[in-house]
Amino acid sequence: MLREGFALAGLGVALGLVIALAVAPYARDLLFEVSPRDPAVLAVVAVALGATGVLASLFPALRATRVDPIVALRSE
Repeated sequence: MLREGFALAGLGVALGLVIALAVAPYARDLLFEVSPRDPAVLAVVAVALGATGVLASLFPALRATRVDPIVALRSE
């Protein structure tokens, strides 16, 4: 479960970075005092979004580990 969450978060961050770099020239007028391809800003956003994706998959995985497998199988 965690592996799928990490993979989806990584894929989303990678795809988002590619799209952000492709759209960067068009966003130049909307940004103040920062370059559209500023590596520090892109890194901070990528880490923040990746951490959010990991945390979003971590909580359900931890909850699933507390369920007794026999009880889970019987309910289905």
